[in-house]
Amino acid sequence: MIQRIVLIKFKDDYANEAGRTAAVEHTRRVFSNLPHVREFSVGTPSDKASGAAWDLCIQARFDDMDSVEAYGVQPDHADYVRDYLNPRAAVKKAWNFQI
Repeated sequence: MIQRIVLIKFKDDYANEAGRTAAVEHTRRVFSNLPHVREFSVGTPSDKASGAAWDLCIQARFDDMDSVEAYGVQPDHADYVRDYLNPRAAVKKAWNFQI
């Protein structure tokens, strides 16, 4: 199984409670319908130090790296990244771990 962890730092206009809450809600709607994603979670920082570095954390689990690659080009995911996340994000970091 693969655990994908994505951390996002928003641009100043979105790096606030309202921006984070909207992103969590939108991400949940999109990810709940994505093929290849076995389970996912999305959250916001729980302390000041985390909030100074990041605004959003997405974790998703997949069967294997082929599923991660298929999800990455899936149209709803591509639309989410291009049309929703990229305009809001200043920095995005993603890693995959075998678990």
